[in-house]
Amino acid sequence: MVDIHCHIFPGLDDGPDTFDTSCAMAEMAIADGTTHIIGTPHASPNHRFEPKLIEKRRDELQARFEGRLKFATGCDFHLSFENLRDIRLEPNRYTLNQKNYLLVEFADFSIPASLDQALHELQLAGITPIVTHPERNPLIRSKPERLFGWLRQGCFVQVTAQSLLGKFGKSALDVSKEWLAAGAIHFFASDAHNLTSRPPRLKETFELVAKMQGEEVARALLVENPLAAFEGRSLPFVPELVDSGDSRGSGSRRRKRFWFF
Repeated sequence: MVDIHCHIFPGLDDGPDTFDTSCAMAEMAIADGTTHIIGTPHASPNHRFEPKLIEKRRDELQARFEGRLKFATGCDFHLSFENLRDIRLEPNRYTLNQKNYLLVEFADFSIPASLDQALHELQLAGITPIVTHPERNPLIRSKPERLFGWLRQGCFVQVTAQSLLGKFGKSALDVSKEWLAAGAIHFFASDAHNLTSRPPRLKETFELVAKMQGEEVARALLVENPLAAFEGRSLPFVPELVDSGDSRGSGSRRRKRFWFF
């Protein structure tokens, strides 16, 4: 599996404090079946984003795990005024593996209408936004039409793997199931921060998605789409979107078509 959202680099944000803990997280990911990890420290007002230091941390881990696990860099991009100004000048500073996909994180307390325009401007700059863990955001859960609007705008969605296992509460679990049935999820990722409460594990979620939607969809959401983002390619799997209101009740039984390119 390929993990495109993981806080595995030490001493940068609220992820691991030490290199030894980072190595233990990497060993856990390998044992779970992960082959590629993008380290994505926060780029937000609360965490200083330093690309050179991030690259150094990646190189240190890569040297330790060469031939066993492939690392790349990216970030958890907060849509602040300063970040949006800077990304216009240096987009590869923030994107996944310095390609064309960007993890975009929204605040829990406000989703202004101007975000639609901000996402559109990123797209005009050749960047494809991936909305991170919207199932954990109470504002997006309460107004899923905003999320579905961003999807129709050309954005993609990444859900935290452990949300589908109920580790972030019933609300996040329920909406993850609804959006999976609605074709509104394109990636599952660990968003790991440590070895215990936020571990770098994906296998159990892979097995659950395979049980719910079939192994082909599980491979798409945890292997093929993430690898395409890692390599900067078009996603091979983009499901036909079912309206958010239709993903409940009888709508969840609608036959959905899936597009493989």
